[in-house]
Amino acid sequence: MADVAEKTKKSPGKFFSDVSKEMKKVTWPKRKEVVKYTTVVISTVVVMAIFFWAVDLGISKLVELILG
Repeated sequence: MADVAEKTKKSPGKFFSDVSKEMKKVTWPKRKEVVKYTTVVISTVVVMAIFFWAVDLGISKLVELILG
């Protein structure tokens, strides 16, 4: 196993050169896509927060009712 690690070691310069080459191959999302995805994530978080708030409130009231 150590032999594999030794064979795949690269100098820092070669590593960053390879990273640069790979980053040029990446297809980055357009601004419109990023805004759309961000809106979806924020909306989902807000909806889930409201849902869990309501569930927490319901459980609290139920426990309060039971314990009197």
